[in-house]
Amino acid sequence: MEDIDTTQSKEPFLPIHEEATSTNNRYSVLKSIRANKYLQIASGPLACALTMLFLDGPSSSRNMLAVLAWVFLWWLTEAVPMAITSMSPLFLFPLFGVSSADDVAKTYMDDVISLVLGSFILALAIEHYNIHKRLALNITSLFCGDPLNPPLLLLGICATTAFVSMWMHNTAAAVMMIPVATGILQRLPDMSHGSGSNTDVQRFCKAVILGVIYSAAVGGMSTLTGTGVNLILVGMWQSYFPQEDAISFSTWFMFGFPLALMLFFVLWIVLCLLYCSTSTGKSLSAYLDRSHLKRELELLGPMDFAEKMILTIFGGLILLWMTRSITDDVPGWGALFHNNVGDGTVSVMMASLLFIIPNKKNEGEKLMDWNKCKKLPWNIVLLLGAGFAIADGVHTSGLADKLSDGLSFLKTAPYIAIAPLVCLVSATITEFTSNNSTTTLVVPLLIELARSMSVHPLLLMVPGAIGAQFAFLLPTGTPSNVVGFATGNIQIKDMIKVGLPLKVAGIALITVLMPTLGAYVFRTDRIV
Repeated sequence: MEDIDTTQSKEPFLPIHEEATSTNNRYSVLKSIRANKYLQIASGPLACALTMLFLDGPSSSRNMLAVLAWVFLWWLTEAVPMAITSMSPLFLFPLFGVSSADDVAKTYMDDVISLVLGSFILALAIEHYNIHKRLALNITSLFCGDPLNPPLLLLGICATTAFVSMWMHNTAAAVMMIPVATGILQRLPDMSHGSGSNTDVQRFCKAVILGVIYSAAVGGMSTLTGTGVNLILVGMWQSYFPQEDAISFSTWFMFGFPLALMLFFVLWIVLCLLYCSTSTGKSLSAYLDRSHLKRELELLGPMDFAEKMILTIFGGLILLWMTRSITDDVPGWGALFHNNVGDGTVSVMMASLLFIIPNKKNEGEKLMDWNKCKKLPWNIVLLLGAGFAIADGVHTSGLADKLSDGLSFLKTAPYIAIAPLVCLVSATITEFTSNNSTTTLVVPLLIELARSMSVHPLLLMVPGAIGAQFAFLLPTGTPSNVVGFATGNIQIKDMIKVGLPLKVAGIALITVLMPTLGAYVFRTDRIV
């Protein structure tokens, strides 16, 4: 037998190493492209270039459309952080000749932005001193019932969330209230076993989480401070129609609160029908009662000076907002200053008091300091500024006139058919992109559509903006949905089960209320 050369037998017949290296290199390149979002980043400038090359028309409106394509693709794909995309008009508008650097920069700071900044600072103060938790426990304890009444308890949790969301951004309200809700649910037993009582408990847990995230969205609709969408709408109204009366806090409240209240009760009824049975109270009573909630309140201790002062400032802010401009016959306190003050004036003024009044805990320490304000959501502030810049650019570039010409075929369509369609389109788009981005995209189009139909712009702007807040079906629809979904208590099918009837009810309500209550509140009988 011949000796076998073992050194030769170990050599591969084919150059496997080189091929594997080549394959790994290709894979690493693809992985790098995906990880660094190069395709998403390139999509914006590419869409801009294609728009410039293949679309005819005046250069100003074409350039504006090209910039819009760039900005919205970056928003939709999240190629860069939202805040950076929101700042892109600051360099794109001057470079493409849409507007000067000074003009575009001015749109990033106005009374609406001041309103947001002051409100956010107050919200941070409320969060820092745990006032939201104390409020939630008090109201929930009030609604708990004796013996335990699950629908009433659910109403208390949802009502608390909706109330908190009226005065701060709905995402912040959801972030504050989800820990309070889960703290209550943690007293309930593990649902891993399939007994009947645990099934009732599991269903109630779903109802609570869904109630919190949807109540935050519904409550935010009722005020200007509850969501960025309302602020974008108000800012665009002022930008497009500076000669018209601005939409004040109290004006919006007169329309938004009845709408939100009716939608809130629809939400509560749907949750009770789907998740609360006759045996739920018996299943929960062994684990959850009023004494548990009172024990939580006792752990917080009595309210100190700082908490009382923040609540006083908060109450004063609401009062000043509501009375600045009331009616033509009763003008409100703003008339004392020749109507030079706005809601942002009040917001910043009251927020400034937080940095003046001592908290009486440590010598020289105020209720708030700037270190506590580091969590200010500047991305929301910049997004609002970008929305206002885009609205101004669409108007000044002449793109608005081109859009108006393209929508002329709808002049003969009845309003009663267009309004629900507008709301439905916004409510569909908002499931796949942010509420604020949807509003920024849709509202300028609706202004031109209203002009082509010869109807008051707010008759379409308001349904479009409200519809953009109906992101009820998917976890990615809003940050509030993500917060609730992350608890693990709900699934997508639960969101669809509750969100779909809620969305349908919302569209129906806005279709009925806008030409009736909305026409009275916004005085849409006037010619704009």
